[in-house]
Amino acid sequence: MTGPKQPAERASGSSFYTGMRILPRAQREAMFEIYAFCRAVDDIADDPGPRELRREQLQQWRLDIEALYAGTAPPQLGGLAQAVPRFDLAREDFLGVIAGMAMDVVADIRAPDMATLDLYCDRVACAVGRLSVRVFGMERDAGLALAHHLGRALQLTNILRDLDEDAALGRLYLPREALQVAGIAATDPAAVLAHPAIQKPCAEIVALATSAFAQASIIMAQSPRRVVRAPRIMGQAYRLILDALIARGFAPPRAPVRLSKARILLIVLCNLF
Repeated sequence: MTGPKQPAERASGSSFYTGMRILPRAQREAMFEIYAFCRAVDDIADDPGPRELRREQLQQWRLDIEALYAGTAPPQLGGLAQAVPRFDLAREDFLGVIAGMAMDVVADIRAPDMATLDLYCDRVACAVGRLSVRVFGMERDAGLALAHHLGRALQLTNILRDLDEDAALGRLYLPREALQVAGIAATDPAAVLAHPAIQKPCAEIVALATSAFAQASIIMAQSPRRVVRAPRIMGQAYRLILDALIARGFAPPRAPVRLSKARILLIVLCNLF
């Protein structure tokens, strides 16, 4: 029997891991701790088990985060307890991520209105971005702006990439307003994804993601290159995923879209200097 995986082990094999490896050791270790936290609460949200149990597990995470900031971090958060003061990480952002995961636990999200979708993106993606830019060492205003735009761009791309995977969990993140404009009255994930007009609401998300990527690129172009290497890698990788999704289209059957390890490595190499 093996013990629990360390943060870097949990991240290994992901595009995140490849991008974060270029960071100096202290930053790299902090990002792996943040990643491990996010993976742990995300696994709870996606677990098919009883909702009440998962709510209790997320509540325990809230208590653990509160304990960490009170100076009594549980042993499993020892690494995160070192990163928090070193990079001035905000408690509200950790709690925000948990709140975002709770949105998936209380009930399966199906065709949320745009305001709810935006809140969801802020909690599960932009809050992670706000933690990350502190580790990267970005200036406050630029960092907050980058977390806002790049977080949304990445999460919207995830939504488009994972349409069928989310539907298998009973979830549909395409906004209600976009479905209505396309003439899709259903909110059942399978029915929506099989609808002949599915391209239209997906095009709305593509437009939002494209705009967010553009805004993030402007911010990174105006920031010192050394502090935005990691987010540039993530942004470029996910922009390629979005381009591949656009080229593939969203009508069924939808072949999975993933970047090869070689493509990710090339992106990393282009951002080393």
